[in-house]
Amino acid sequence: MRLLLRSKTGDISLTKDLVGDDPIPPYAILSHTWGLDTEEVTFEDIINGTGKDKPGYEKIRFCGEQARQGGLQHVWIDTCCINKSNSSELSEAIISMFRWYRDATKCYVYLADVSTVDQQPRAQLWEPVFRKSKWFTRGWTLQELLAPSSVEFFSIGGQLLGSKNSLQQQIHEITGIPLKALQGHALSEFSVAARLSWAESRETKRKEDKAYSLLGMFNVNMPPLYGEGRESAFRRLHEQINKLPSSLYNGRYRILAMRKRLTAMMCRESA
Repeated sequence: MRLLLRSKTGDISLTKDLVGDDPIPPYAILSHTWGLDTEEVTFEDIINGTGKDKPGYEKIRFCGEQARQGGLQHVWIDTCCINKSNSSELSEAIISMFRWYRDATKCYVYLADVSTVDQQPRAQLWEPVFRKSKWFTRGWTLQELLAPSSVEFFSIGGQLLGSKNSLQQQIHEITGIPLKALQGHALSEFSVAARLSWAESRETKRKEDKAYSLLGMFNVNMPPLYGEGRESAFRRLHEQINKLPSSLYNGRYRILAMRKRLTAMMCRESA
């Protein structure tokens, strides 16, 4: 993985690719919803020193500044830390994504569709908008919510709204995810069908990503094959889940429930 390094003057640069026994420094990680591809700062932009005029640069600046305030120099952001023109690097990033979020010191959620009107935002003003945020409808943000131990939510103006802990009741009501899962209990404590249900109504920009974004949720590995379609991706995911220890989903009811969930999620492609 590569990290962004923020200098004392606020300049941003990429570290080398940290592989093998390379030590990984403490880092913060950003969770957000993507804008248009042309608006996001890319790996090439960082390499070439461009992209500061793009709307997406504000998220990079925000994440770097929050990390600095928390005593961290390094951050990871999916838009610009992955060389997506390198298929093997992209594949590794998708497979490793859950672990990268899990191992982050801090996860900052940047809610581009939630604003506040004063320096001490009152929940009654922003909470209704928070509950309707697009962030809760996206496929990748499910693991970004559950994997890290420390998740903090910010408005578009950079004001802290609360944490996964302080907002757990609201997040439970919005997502249906049990409080125990939000409190950090191991995901293996929850049935396969239950975990699939948390993702059922979420969508991804690329059809296959709806399956790929669940790999870490089940601790399974499979290479992404863009172009295979959602149905094929979920079929392969099903095969990997079937290899899990039977104690995680044994019993006829649980197996049928899992198959029902997977079928429903595959069928959304043609709906």
